[in-house]
Amino acid sequence: MEKRLRGGGRAEMTDQRYTLIERLEAGGMAEVFLAEATSVQGFKKRVAIKRVLPHLASHTNFIGMFLDEARLGAQLSHANIVSVFDIGKSDNSFFIVMEFVDGTNLKKIMETLRLKRQPFPLKDVIYIAMEACRGLSYAHELVDDDGKPVELVHRDVSPPNILISKRGEVKVTDFGLAKARTQLERTDPGVVKGKFSYLSPEVANGLSVDARADIFALGVCIWEMLSGRRLFLGDTDYDTVQAVSSADIPSLVGDHPEVDPQFEAMLMKSLAREPADRFQTARE
Repeated sequence: MEKRLRGGGRAEMTDQRYTLIERLEAGGMAEVFLAEATSVQGFKKRVAIKRVLPHLASHTNFIGMFLDEARLGAQLSHANIVSVFDIGKSDNSFFIVMEFVDGTNLKKIMETLRLKRQPFPLKDVIYIAMEACRGLSYAHELVDDDGKPVELVHRDVSPPNILISKRGEVKVTDFGLAKARTQLERTDPGVVKGKFSYLSPEVANGLSVDARADIFALGVCIWEMLSGRRLFLGDTDYDTVQAVSSADIPSLVGDHPEVDPQFEAMLMKSLAREPADRFQTARE
C-alpha cells in the first residue's frame, strides 16, 4: 500500500521493518527519507534511509558503488561520522539505513548567514572544523582486521556533507565517493570525482590522491564559512576545475572581523597547492 509522505508525494517500501515518514532530499542518483525502524516488542527508532532511484536499479556498476558505500559506512564507527546500520532491497531497489541527524547541514547554515549578511563567528567555524577533523582523522587512520591501513579518502568533503544536529553535534556523511585500497573498483586515472568546487588541485589535475585531498577540501569549507562566498566557482565546470588547479587563495584578513594573520597562515597551510606543503594529517 502506498503511503502519502509528510510534505507531499508518495512512497512505499515492501520491507515491513521500515516506515517512510518524509522525503528529506532527492538527488540525481538517490533519495533520502526520514523513516521509522520497528523491531521486536514495539521497539522503534528514527533513521534516515538512502534509496537508489528506480531508473538506476538495473545499472550494475552504480549498484556496485552504492553497495561499496554501504559496506564502507558499516565499518566506520565514530561520533563525528554518520553511522550506517543496515542495507536492504525493496522493490528491486537497494537502500542504506543510516543514523538520522536531527538538524541541518553546513551549506544551509552558510546560506542563512549570507542572506542575513552576518559573519560566521570564528569560534563556531573552528569548532565545526575541529569536529570534522576528528571524524576524518578516524576514517583516514582506519585499519583492516590484519592491522593494515585501509587508506580511506572521503573525496567529497563539502558543506552539504557536514551535518550539524540541533544539539551541536558535527558529523561527516556520504562516503559514497570514498575509495579505499581494499576496494575492487578503482577510480579510472584522470576521471574527476566529487563536487568540482571542493576538489583538490591534484584531483583537478587527474593525479592520484590521498588523505591530504580531504584536508584541502575542508580548508575550502573553512574559507567559505569565513568569507560568505564561494572560493572556486567559474562560469563552467571547466573554469571551476581550472581555478582549483591554480589554487589562488584570496586573503581574508580585513574581510572577516576576527581573522588575523596567524589564523590565516594556518588556513593557508591547509589550502597549499602542493600536498607536501599542507598539514599531512587531519589529526595534525
